[in-house]
Amino acid sequence: MKKENWVTQQNVRVGRADDGLGPNSDIGSRLRALYGAVQEEGVPDQLLDLLERLDSAEKAQQTGNSERNGE
Repeated sequence: MKKENWVTQQNVRVGRADDGLGPNSDIGSRLRALYGAVQEEGVPDQLLDLLERLDSAEKAQQTGNSERNGE
């Protein structure tokens, strides 16, 4: 890396707020933006239905085990 480029990059880094990520602050900010957008998306109805069926199956299995154990 040329010295001029290195000095310019150091000046840019000094101007940024210290976010604790050091040289990875660009990557960190991009990841935050990406995951922030994903968090705002809704959960698909099909996935919610599948989770409800799984919960029901687990409860039925626990009830069956309790009855067999005499509880």
